[in-house]
Amino acid sequence: MEGARDNLLLGYGLVVGLDGTGDGQQTVFSTQSLSNLLRKMGVFVEPRRLRVDNVAAVMVTATLPPFASPGTRIDVVVSSIGDADTLQGGTLLLTSLKAANGEVYAVAQGPLSIGGFSVGQAGTGVQVNHPTVGRIPEGALVERAAPSVGPDPTGFRLQLQRPDFATASRITEALNQAFSGPVATAENSGVIAVRVPPAYRERPVEFIAQIDALEVATDRQAKVILNERTGTVVIGNAVRVAPVSVLHGNLTVQVVTDFAVSQPPGFSPGQTVVTPQTGVTVKEQQAREVSVKEGATVEDLIKALMAIGSTPRDIIAIMQSIAAAGALEAKLEVI
Repeated sequence: MEGARDNLLLGYGLVVGLDGTGDGQQTVFSTQSLSNLLRKMGVFVEPRRLRVDNVAAVMVTATLPPFASPGTRIDVVVSSIGDADTLQGGTLLLTSLKAANGEVYAVAQGPLSIGGFSVGQAGTGVQVNHPTVGRIPEGALVERAAPSVGPDPTGFRLQLQRPDFATASRITEALNQAFSGPVATAENSGVIAVRVPPAYRERPVEFIAQIDALEVATDRQAKVILNERTGTVVIGNAVRVAPVSVLHGNLTVQVVTDFAVSQPPGFSPGQTVVTPQTGVTVKEQQAREVSVKEGATVEDLIKALMAIGSTPRDIIAIMQSIAAAGALEAKLEVI
């Protein structure tokens, strides 16, 4: 619903109670922050005199949902910004969370859950997950109402998370059929204007609840996602391949260097030297052929590629070539 959106919150705080795994002395802002905190409590200690290793400076992030009222609790994520080894066993001190306008909307505090651990020293230690990032479930208390626009008794607008003309048309048709009248009009592929029927003018929340209960089949775009960094290939079920033949082979060039020792005869003035012997070999695999007929699905293509022993990176190159040839009936996206 237009006007009902999430709001991002950010704060700076301190995590205490660490078992000697906090920030080092070179992280000056953590000791400065601790000195300022102690000063507010009546304890005056100069930052240069502080020698603690159980404190870590962190950034705290959270998402304020729409219509969140004071007293609501939300989750927070705590991330180290210094050189702390781990936040395991730490407790976040009272931290104000601000929005982009500089206003405080929530305060966070509580023990961290990092979902992993780090044991041992560098080279001989064991680490599971990321011990410098933690989470506090329901660790923040909302102090100010979220800046959201409530539903208008006469009407409102719906926004599609993924704009699509077919989906917008189906949603409009479903709304008009459910409420037996022209209550919805699609303005474009991403916005639908909804008029609240007279019977629901005094009950707009109930009207929205009935809209939420409607089921609409969304339009799925045929798309192929390729991630060359990880060798991941994701292909939607709606992808079709036109008649095409693919020849794919690998060329391997190998350079091998052997070191031979040249030994002069005994009592001669020569010297023993090492002479490299370099050899180059070229191996080219026989081209492997894959043919798909008209109306072939992505399942048929994958089965054919796997049958000839293609790796994920081979499939990435093949899919790019098929798309360049115009035989891929889908959008190719490389991430």
